[in-house]
Amino acid sequence: MNSPVEEIKNRIDIVDFLRFYVELKPAGKNFKARCPFHNEKTPSFMVSPERQTWHCFGSCSEGGDIFKFLMKFENIEFYEALKILAEKAGVELKKISPSDQKQFGILYDINETAKDYFKQRLAQNERPQKYLDERKLKKETIEEFEIGFAPQAYDELTLYLVNLGYDVKDIERAGLNFKSERGNYLDRFRGRIMFPIYNHFGKTVGFSGRILPELDNGEMGKYINSPETPIFNKSKILYGFHKSKNFIREEKNVFLVEGQMDFLMCWQDGIKNAAATSGTALTGDHLKALKRIADNLIFSFDNDEAGLKAAERAIDLANNMDFNVKVLPLKEFKDPAEAVMKKPSFLKSIIKEAKLAMEFYFDAYLKKNESGDFSDDKKNIRAVLAKVKNISSPIERAHWLSELGHKVNIDEKILAEEMNQIKLAPEGQTLNEENFKKINIQTVAGKNRVDMIAKRLIILTLAIGQKLSDEKKCRLFGNLKESIQYLPEKYKEIFELTANEKTSDKPEILNLMESLSLQSSMEIEKLKSDDKAEREFLELLKQLEFEYLKNESEKTAKKIKEAEKKDDKENLEIALKQFDKISKLLHNKQES
Repeated sequence: MNSPVEEIKNRIDIVDFLRFYVELKPAGKNFKARCPFHNEKTPSFMVSPERQTWHCFGSCSEGGDIFKFLMKFENIEFYEALKILAEKAGVELKKISPSDQKQFGILYDINETAKDYFKQRLAQNERPQKYLDERKLKKETIEEFEIGFAPQAYDELTLYLVNLGYDVKDIERAGLNFKSERGNYLDRFRGRIMFPIYNHFGKTVGFSGRILPELDNGEMGKYINSPETPIFNKSKILYGFHKSKNFIREEKNVFLVEGQMDFLMCWQDGIKNAAATSGTALTGDHLKALKRIADNLIFSFDNDEAGLKAAERAIDLANNMDFNVKVLPLKEFKDPAEAVMKKPSFLKSIIKEAKLAMEFYFDAYLKKNESGDFSDDKKNIRAVLAKVKNISSPIERAHWLSELGHKVNIDEKILAEEMNQIKLAPEGQTLNEENFKKINIQTVAGKNRVDMIAKRLIILTLAIGQKLSDEKKCRLFGNLKESIQYLPEKYKEIFELTANEKTSDKPEILNLMESLSLQSSMEIEKLKSDDKAEREFLELLKQLEFEYLKNESEKTAKKIKEAEKKDDKENLEIALKQFDKISKLLHNKQES
């Protein structure tokens, strides 16, 4: 009997499913699209209906099945993807294996039970209630976001969960306790206000704990988060997003803050299109989740040096992902939570005053000295030019280059020339004919070079097979068949299988065949003329034979040395004749 996973794959066609997320276009027997996981202009995302898999041949190099795609696109874990796809496919999850339930489901159960425990303890303790009241957090906000309290006890939560029947090792896997040097289990959170962290579907996957002020001795973190677990990845989850995503989608705008209290106070003050990074650095995964529903970002990070550095890093990351970015200065307030607490409705009233990101950088870097000139001109102007160059949109780049020219009274052409000299981190390159010849063949030596040539030959063979006339196709394939002894074994096997329209039962060969097939689909449109494809094909065959002969020459040279050492005249004469023959062939190849 098929497992639920296999049954789901059999019922849901990956091409039909992915059409909801990306625009797929035919590419031979496969489909292609622009990759949804990184910015690109030329499609490198390939989908195989035959294998029911996808792979990106661009800079992210991601790939997998329908489960991997959903998990990555929606920032969810396997167990959630399984439930979503099972419902779509009409598959009963009663069949789910005990090991899958043990691996994922039990962790959700433990976190949910712990959340209820923390809520009960908050209701029983006046001090944490008083702290939340002092922070001006309303009762309805506390209840809506299920805030709780972890008592100052070593193992109270662990014992509570164990008495309910949970395995202590599963409690550890859920991130709620840890094993001490003495071998006993201690609660991770003690004496802390507990903020449940929800994934984007509203399931409790972890916690963030804020130490009560009177228990803070300066030796422990003010906030600590759950560690990474099979269901919690802090680089993917935005606090409050499960509640605010519909508001963000409606407004196409997100107000991004740092901490839980910042988010909660904004939410309480009527700013519903907010999200928080939960005290961790903003990541590309956070922004990908937002990009699907919003184009506009307003950052409001803490009004201190660390907050300003976090804002700059976040702006650069968001600009590179083509967001429209603004920054909201907090004036006299240290963070959004304080602004709402001391002056309700203040944030809502000044959001319209948010500065465009580049205006923020102009203010930060381009400060005039007493004489009215810009101080540290070259260094600061180059810093701003790097920010301009990082902008994804060419139109925006041109606009801000012009604005910078007016600001510092330097000709725009000179600024453009200076900007072009600034090196940013390069994006990954896809394998195409030009960079293959320029980079791979010419700079890679030895076995790797032979592998590159053989790989490109098979890709071209598959692509040409769908494009060239039968006469040319037969001629070129015949040429490759004549040279098949020069191919590495795995490529020789793949060519034979492809020529005879067969498949392999070896996973390594099967996976390589699929990868080459997908890449060949990308090449079809690049083969602008039959002559160009034929020329490259024949050049690669020549290079392949040349490498083979060079390798044989090196092996024969070793045989000559060995025969000389042993004074083996018979084998020496054979090796010398062989070396002479190979040398002539190599010379002819170099001359041709």
